[in-house]
Amino acid sequence: MTIIRNGRVIYGGQIIDAEVAFENGKIVPAPADVSGAEIIDAAGQYVSAGFVDIHTHGGGDCDFLDNTEEAFFTAAKLHAQHGTTTLLPTATSGTPEETVGILGVIDRVAEAEHDGADMPGIHFEGPYFSPEQCGAQDPEKVRAPDPAEYEKVLSLSNRILRWSAAPELAGSDKFAAALREHGVLPAIGHSNAEYDEVVEALKAGFTHVTHLYSCCSTVHRRNAYRYAGIVEAAYLLDGLTVEIIADGVHLPPPLLQQVYRFIGPDRTALVTDSMRGAGMPNGESVLGSRETGLKVIIEDGVAKLPDRTAFAGSVATMDRLVKNMVQLAKATLTDAVKMATETPARIVGLTDRGTLDVGKRADIVLFDDEFRVSRTIVGGRTVYSKE
Repeated sequence: MTIIRNGRVIYGGQIIDAEVAFENGKIVPAPADVSGAEIIDAAGQYVSAGFVDIHTHGGGDCDFLDNTEEAFFTAAKLHAQHGTTTLLPTATSGTPEETVGILGVIDRVAEAEHDGADMPGIHFEGPYFSPEQCGAQDPEKVRAPDPAEYEKVLSLSNRILRWSAAPELAGSDKFAAALREHGVLPAIGHSNAEYDEVVEALKAGFTHVTHLYSCCSTVHRRNAYRYAGIVEAAYLLDGLTVEIIADGVHLPPPLLQQVYRFIGPDRTALVTDSMRGAGMPNGESVLGSRETGLKVIIEDGVAKLPDRTAFAGSVATMDRLVKNMVQLAKATLTDAVKMATETPARIVGLTDRGTLDVGKRADIVLFDDEFRVSRTIVGGRTVYSKE
């Protein structure tokens, strides 16, 4: 048994003085008799459930579409150093060979012991996107849902946890039904859908919005009439959850504040949407696989297309997002942590983590008042310690 003492524990929407105990990879009640237990002195730091990043493409100069175990482990280790205990490797719109390849890798790494965040499953971001909202996705690879293609992909692995697509495309209702049959979360992403189309998409099973505001339709005019889009639907439809890239660049403080105030921490998850440039210096990089991905530039704390017309993923880590929600969005610390832990875990159905409740996985992070992570524990094992 291990016991964390002298920490400010973030639990149940409060900051409390308590001990956190774990054994055999699970949170257990703190015992009265601590003889024989390993003691971790938090020394007044915050003790929180580990961060859950449900949308990241990589880090440490590795992208998950590199399709190697080394790339997965390198990125997972980099993010663990910043408090992430669970991440969903995310694949951009790639070739069919790359798609099949990432499934093979996730099946191998999901059960492997390594010094990084747990990777229980993946997120497909594409290729069923609107050409008008493809953003940094390769426009030559986006297309309408193909039943023969997605049914084959779904049959290859049970580790697909979410799939982002544009619900206004022909056949998206059948696509959503197929995802739900396989226990996969359908998410609205890179979409030009209007409000009424979002209402129908919600009925079809699309219950989540990928990186709200980024590559999302909003109020616009057609033949002099105004129409609402995905952004407005996210605020009005309680059945939708959202995620935001709170790196301080993709969304300015007023939008972060607006999402926090009017959508709230129960429906909002923080995601990095980080690419291989996370943890790397400024300069040239690649979004997607090193061989076939898009060239990008890292500068000003974000990745951009070379012509600087659009962002191309972030270089953020989860500790930075939590800090920004407190400092830029004026969120309480407990709410910011909830958006990085409990809410994202619930959105993708990972009910065994996200809080410090007894019986949950012992995924724990310790950080100080400056949001600097000093220790990350994954499944009861310390994978990062600043000491």
